[in-house]
Amino acid sequence: MEESHVVQLFVQISSHYITLHQNREVTHYPIRPQHQPTMVNLKAGTRPPWVGLGAAVWVQIASGNAYNFPLYSHSLKSVLGFNQHQLTMLGVANDVGENVGLIPGIACNKFPPWVILLIGALACFFGYGVLWLALSSKVQSLPYWLLCLALCVATNSSAWLSTAVLVTNMRNFPLSRGTVAGVLKGYGGISAAVFTEIYSTLLRNSSSKLLMFLALGIPVLCFIVMYFVRACTPASGEDSSEHAHFLFTQGALIVLGLYVLTTTILNHIFHFSAPVSNTFLVIMVVLLMAPFAIPIKMTFHRMRVSKPEMHHQPVETPDSVIQEDNADKTEPLLKSSSSTTALGSFRENVEASEVAMLLAEGEGAVKKKRRPKRGEDFRFTEALIKADFWLLFFVYFVGVGSGVTVLNNLAQIGIAQGVHDTTILLSLFSFCNFVGRLGGGIVSEHFVRLLHSFLLG
Repeated sequence: MEESHVVQLFVQISSHYITLHQNREVTHYPIRPQHQPTMVNLKAGTRPPWVGLGAAVWVQIASGNAYNFPLYSHSLKSVLGFNQHQLTMLGVANDVGENVGLIPGIACNKFPPWVILLIGALACFFGYGVLWLALSSKVQSLPYWLLCLALCVATNSSAWLSTAVLVTNMRNFPLSRGTVAGVLKGYGGISAAVFTEIYSTLLRNSSSKLLMFLALGIPVLCFIVMYFVRACTPASGEDSSEHAHFLFTQGALIVLGLYVLTTTILNHIFHFSAPVSNTFLVIMVVLLMAPFAIPIKMTFHRMRVSKPEMHHQPVETPDSVIQEDNADKTEPLLKSSSSTTALGSFRENVEASEVAMLLAEGEGAVKKKRRPKRGEDFRFTEALIKADFWLLFFVYFVGVGSGVTVLNNLAQIGIAQGVHDTTILLSLFSFCNFVGRLGGGIVSEHFVRLLHSFLLG
């Protein structure tokens, strides 16, 4: 009797759930996760995600502004009369601002990407603006604590900018999250070499001009690309051309890294003239524009769709999706008369509440609480009780902490060894940083796909 009761209950719920969706006049859209930003309804395989990735490359380059500390730290020491201890504490403020990303992470789940980019741009403007006023002697005798606070605010823009583009693009490419993370973090790693090229070629090794460039250039860049960095509807399946597009992006990134490192070393050895150096700079900008070749190619060579009816509907609107859904369900799967008969055999006091609860779960109004599994999204409080979180924290603390210590004292290390021009040291550091970041994303994605194919095969 209990088995028969369960079967009848399942038939009743199915019938009521189907009838409820057929007779309802209110339009329903897919339920989004909580705090998920509103996504634009786009056809699978369209250009906006790739345009957003190309724009995110420039934002990632801008987010590497904290790596520029070795380029102007010696000027802070000489112009403002700081000792080594005070300069070290400024380096600590630089690191604290760069790595405090908890607030940007929380805000990224509540606000659209343009708001996060706006906050990062304002932090850059005010933080580096105060440092420029102090270094250029526009304002005399700024207190030391204010400079530490300004540097912390300025480098905290890195967390806001990087979080906005990283989270948005990982949502836009859910099937290639490791590759996207590796590419974007790779561009963030090579950003120090890009800034070094700008510092030595365009700014003529001037620390005050560099701080002005950071205070004004990064906000302007954020305002330009703000519209393109947005959440898009990801592709529903595996795109055959997506892998080739990511290979092109990774190849362009590798070429950029080798090019910037080579030109920096050659310029240091041969001391090229201004026109040659400016030509190198223009070529570097062209290489940074390489990811935009993907949406341009998709514009002139549109993908062939396997379904013939897709040619008549280039863009799916919510209304067309609803009409198509209603057309497929013109005939109920279960007759209402049978469901009414089955309902009459239930005890009204108990079964009615069970039906209401299960219908509510199907509608998304009620969700069963369960802890997320490995590979799913975690809340911050859920991650704190996981051993994986603390293992990653320990590895990041040890691995990144040692590299940051070297970076902050790179100028002083070079000067102590008789190398007063630290641009080559910073370029080498940036290139190795870029190789590690890009390689980490590629290797992780490779093993994830290998494990996925192993489990399915």
